[in-house]
Amino acid sequence: MSLSADQIVEFRHFAEQLAEAAATAIQPYFRASLDVEDKGGRLYDPVTVADKAAEEAMRQLIQVHYPTHGILGEEQGAAQGSSPLTWVLDPIDGTRAFITGLPLWGTLIALNDGERPVVGVMNQPFTGERFIGTPQGAWRGETKLKTRACVDLASATLMCTTPDMFDTPARKAAFEAVAGKARLMRYGGDCYAYCMLASGFVDVIVEASLQPYDVQALMPIIEGAGGVITAWDGSSAQDGGCVVACGDPALHAQVVEMLRHAM
Repeated sequence: MSLSADQIVEFRHFAEQLAEAAATAIQPYFRASLDVEDKGGRLYDPVTVADKAAEEAMRQLIQVHYPTHGILGEEQGAAQGSSPLTWVLDPIDGTRAFITGLPLWGTLIALNDGERPVVGVMNQPFTGERFIGTPQGAWRGETKLKTRACVDLASATLMCTTPDMFDTPARKAAFEAVAGKARLMRYGGDCYAYCMLASGFVDVIVEASLQPYDVQALMPIIEGAGGVITAWDGSSAQDGGCVVACGDPALHAQVVEMLRHAM
């Protein structure tokens, strides 16, 4: 579904309303004593009352203002709409950081037009930062974002949330081959690392085991800043899985060639 420039502006403003609602729900719980559940799975997958309250607040607003739109959220799953438009929500991306008191987490909000995400928001209410991406560009607040040039992996800063996300020996080896050539390798960051890539401070992110709600909001931010984000084989990243993001398109092409065999 092709959206007009006016519709993009409308939905961007609404996404910011969702971010505010989520922030109101989350902030009382950050750096507070709270119970943490493990959703289970291969890796420790924590969830808190803050995650659940934030997603519920966003879902209620969507149902009031755009009842025909679909919703895909981390905590409550998918609700099919009659419109091609779907809101993709991760109330707290980086819950492990959240429960350890680190501000490297954020609320992720995307609007998918039925083909790709066209509006993306990463909101970090504790630091007061909001990153926004649309087809018109990407911003942190009023500041226009631009990725930096870096055509050589040996000069690159590479980030990954955790090496534990590589779930096969081939994927772990492919990641290590890329990381071994980078100038600087840092773990941690979750969604915050992607926003630092869009801001020109990180050059490459290589990750795996992602869900659609982990990545869709970040795609318009990175692309709006001039970067490239895809699956390891160069196809769309919107379904999650193995994802690579680069600030420089030339570097992205090189890294994809190193990773595509391990998809």
